[in-house]
Amino acid sequence: MTTSSPARAFDVRHLQLARAAFAALAAVMVTFSSDHSAALGLAVFSGFALATGLVFALSAWLVFPRDERMVPVLLASVSIIAGLVSSVGAWRTTGVFFAVVIAWALVSGLIELLGALRDRKAGRAAGARDGVLIGILGLVLAVVLLLTPMQYALDYDITGAGSFTLTGITIAVGLFGGYAAVVAVFLAIAGFSPRRPEPVPAVSPEEAAS
Repeated sequence: MTTSSPARAFDVRHLQLARAAFAALAAVMVTFSSDHSAALGLAVFSGFALATGLVFALSAWLVFPRDERMVPVLLASVSIIAGLVSSVGAWRTTGVFFAVVIAWALVSGLIELLGALRDRKAGRAAGARDGVLIGILGLVLAVVLLLTPMQYALDYDITGAGSFTLTGITIAVGLFGGYAAVVAVFLAIAGFSPRRPEPVPAVSPEEAAS
């Protein structure tokens, strides 16, 4: 006679909502700050990456079974390393922002995308579709940051407000804030969406008799 494993207290929904909360916080901090410097951008990114890494690390044991922990462990490692590097005050320069965020977006995007595609192929649908989109968003962030010139500077005037300069780092920090906002909205929708009930395997007459 076979016995079913006990239901887990946490599932993919909780992981999605936790990630959405930290992404939303990062998006709000960038959006409502008039300072889009490398120091501000790396400070926000550091908190976001460390919190996201911690969420993935906890989910590897609380959400995923033993044979599905590789992807969350890898994502936790990449995010925590990126968060630690960007937390060093002396390293908070424009070049470091571009290097760390691009590397993080590229590596974590690939890991999440490939892991989600593998899960879909293996028939593990929970969170796979969301992983594909978030992975693609990470790769898109890496590409647009690569296309943003670090030394870009455009002086412009606004009547009644004064003169301003649009720089490459200003654009880059804004792009990260936009990425965080999109991720927050998508994962929040996914987390609050109703789940289809898992199919119950048919029981053979022999198993029922036992």
